[in-house]
Amino acid sequence: MNGRVTFVMLVIAVLAFACTRSRSTELLSTAKSSHKKGAAVASSFDVRVDDRVHFALRVRNDGDRKVEVNFPSGMTHDIAVLDESGRQVWRWSEGRLFTAAYQNKVLRSDDTLSFSESWTPAVPGRYTAVARLVSNNYPQVQRVAFAVR
Repeated sequence: MNGRVTFVMLVIAVLAFACTRSRSTELLSTAKSSHKKGAAVASSFDVRVDDRVHFALRVRNDGDRKVEVNFPSGMTHDIAVLDESGRQVWRWSEGRLFTAAYQNKVLRSDDTLSFSESWTPAVPGRYTAVARLVSNNYPQVQRVAFAVR
């Protein structure tokens, strides 16, 4: 009896671990990939600092077939800025309203979705920007460290 309980608990633990693993792809640098057969979605994220901080998230179909990117609402992307201790100091989507309508975007081979946003920082410092494509089927996450002087 004790062996069965242990086995059942082990199976439950393995299933729980498998179900909680994130399906998002986290890339720490600009994604570059060669042209692949089939569907291949890649993303890049650039940060430029002048009197403001400018963010550019690009999602590209590097495959040779069209891809339909699905979004659960009107929110297609989000960008957050974290300070050196990892606290969020700004989020693009905060205070915005998005439609509840499901939507999709079709990307043919070599097509790109581009999103540009900007932020005016309050204080100089070192930050990390986190860009996220809020897609059900092709989620993407990119992180870029930057400094404001």
